[in-house]
Amino acid sequence: MASSNRTENAKLTLNGTTAEMPVRSGTVGPDVVDIGRLYRDTGCFTYDPGFTSTANCSSKITYIDGDKGILLHRGYPIDQLAESSNFLEVCYLLLNGELPTKTERHEFDAAITRHTMVHEQMTRFFTGFRRDAHPMAVVCGIVGALSAFYHDSTDINDPEQRRVAANRMIAKMPTIAAMAYKYSIGQPFIYPRNDLDYTSNFLQMCFAVPCEPYVVNPIVARALDKIFILHADHEQNASTSTVRLAGSSGANPFACIAAGVACLWGPAHGGANEAALNMLQEIGSVDRIPEYIKMAKDKSSGFRLMGFGHRVYKNYDPRAKVMQKTCHEVLDSLGVHDEPLLKVAIELERIALEDEYFVEKKLYPNIDFYSGITLRAMGFPVSLFTVLFAVARTVGWIAQWKEMIEDPEQRIGRPRQLYIGAAPRDFVPMNQRG
Repeated sequence: MASSNRTENAKLTLNGTTAEMPVRSGTVGPDVVDIGRLYRDTGCFTYDPGFTSTANCSSKITYIDGDKGILLHRGYPIDQLAESSNFLEVCYLLLNGELPTKTERHEFDAAITRHTMVHEQMTRFFTGFRRDAHPMAVVCGIVGALSAFYHDSTDINDPEQRRVAANRMIAKMPTIAAMAYKYSIGQPFIYPRNDLDYTSNFLQMCFAVPCEPYVVNPIVARALDKIFILHADHEQNASTSTVRLAGSSGANPFACIAAGVACLWGPAHGGANEAALNMLQEIGSVDRIPEYIKMAKDKSSGFRLMGFGHRVYKNYDPRAKVMQKTCHEVLDSLGVHDEPLLKVAIELERIALEDEYFVEKKLYPNIDFYSGITLRAMGFPVSLFTVLFAVARTVGWIAQWKEMIEDPEQRIGRPRQLYIGAAPRDFVPMNQRG
């Protein structure tokens, strides 16, 4: 998956030695300097904590322009996909590079539907967890155990097994997530239904009970489908990079996805929408917003606005615009449009977008600002928010993992370091240490 090389090279002179490094260009976005031979030519590594200026791979899947607020999946703008497509079609697009034909779409939907059930023995795994275990801890453990049940799709060198593994992960993650939720509240597991679409099926597995019929609200189902689309992939973020790094060692796909789940659990990554909701609850009412705005501007206060700004986006998060509209649709449908937290959110957004301090720093609302309040209105507890993120992001992880496996340039990940520890020294026997 090599990118094109420009005619000129970048040059670095160090200790009298000049190293020439090829400059590579992608389809869109900034060029990159290929430093693969830097150590050989100069004896030096680069130093880039957090890899914020380092491209660790080439990819055809997702493109982000944070300055312009652009997010593309295989070239298609995220807002168009969220409004005109559905989650399984986006899954097909991310995995295969093109939107499906009618026949391909039908076959893919059927393949995912046939894989939604999990091995019956896996139900016993859940009883090994405490009832009050965090659902992400349960999901991480269960996903990691999948390789013990599905040996026929762990050979990463077999394209057909990779395809089956991808379908299984996309299909089974909602089932596992719903089972984790049901176990946490002491309700019986609800089996998947093949007559429902992907998100409707997930809702019924979460909220149906055996003693009465459950009817899926189509507006809520469509909103959740949009939320899944908006979270499906986001380029080389922390959890995706974790999946790629784990996969570079040749680990099976289920183990790699479990690694992604573990990384996503971090509050700076998948837990951001939970943090934003907690902040809105802390503010409580519109009249208290000015005092919190003042605190956010005061670096010594220790308070910062959650759900504003983004590591990548230096403009309005394109997903946030879709999420704002979706939030209103859900609250109106459920008759909770007077939700106090929504009033706080709307007024906080208005002030932040007009306030010189936030405008200058480009602290625009991101997707987490509205997704937490939307999910809560749907009936999901805060502890399940990150699990829902994992359900959506699984296809992105799988697509990135699959691309990495098929990339002839890929090697096992091995970051370098700047060592700042003790210099070489001799061992001192115990009786001479004072």
